[in-house]
Amino acid sequence: MSEPHRPRHTAIVPEIVVGDCDAALAFYAAAFGAEELMRHALPDGRIIHSEVSFDGSLVFVTDDFPEMHGGQGTSPTAIGGTPVCLHRDVPDVDAAVEQAVAAGATLLMGPEDMFWGDRYARLTCPWGHHWSLATPGPGPDAEATAAAEAAFDEGTQ
Repeated sequence: MSEPHRPRHTAIVPEIVVGDCDAALAFYAAAFGAEELMRHALPDGRIIHSEVSFDGSLVFVTDDFPEMHGGQGTSPTAIGGTPVCLHRDVPDVDAAVEQAVAAGATLLMGPEDMFWGDRYARLTCPWGHHWSLATPGPGPDAEATAAAEAAFDEGTQ
């Protein structure tokens, strides 16, 4: 057996689908400081595979190919949303949110101090993927945790 062309990935690597991969890669670099490691583009310019590093965490990004799925796109904009949120811990969540919003992200919540002890924010990128950013804080606050659990319990009844 020949040697592999790259090391085997041992972590789970998300692959996200976007409507314009080239533009999304530029956005992820500007918004989150992502580093493009490689791309494989087809002659028509669509990207069938790219690899991006977010502070060492790998994400695959690809253009949407509806023709490979019975004519149905698979990006969040094609299917009307996403149940998935990609999370990153960052040194300064306020600065990271400011950078992402300046690049075109939409702020959904925060940044705010959360009962579990992080300073946290949630955004969406122009391609419909949800991102959460957090700076780890001092840890959970027992009183705030109890209040949040009670409010959640009331909201589910």
